[in-house]
Amino acid sequence: MHHHGYLWTGPKERFDNEALRRPPHPQPPPAPVSDEDVKAEQLLKRYREVVAEFPTSDLPPIETAYWLIKPRSLVRGTWDEPKEAAAWIGERLTEYAPRFASERDRDTTRLARLVSVAAEQLHSGTDVSYGFYLERPSYLSLAVVTCSPNRSNPELACPVA
Repeated sequence: MHHHGYLWTGPKERFDNEALRRPPHPQPPPAPVSDEDVKAEQLLKRYREVVAEFPTSDLPPIETAYWLIKPRSLVRGTWDEPKEAAAWIGERLTEYAPRFASERDRDTTRLARLVSVAAEQLHSGTDVSYGFYLERPSYLSLAVVTCSPNRSNPELACPVA
């Protein structure tokens, strides 16, 4: 078992595009029955867009394990030990804390507790995902995904294997 780290920052409105953060349904919507079936055509077009964009988009997936199907270039680090992966989270929290929109999120005791909880979760094979609003309405997503196999989605392949 090992762990991969992911980090994303960007505009809040882009993060809120949930359609591109969810894996597409395994079955496409029904095809339009006529040329006038505009709604069905739009739905099918949107489905095809999500099928094409979800695996390649840098947007954080709603289900943390789906980071594993994203491009290998998005992996920010790989660690064999949960404590090393949790330390990376701690370093990122320290780096971004001055930009956190909420003063409560900047509290160093709280941040240290998040790192400690992350180490425990990773040790048990559970993924870790944290999100913070930054100034200028931006968003920070930090995730560490357990790999080989992933506990919540064991069928997902390791991105660096």
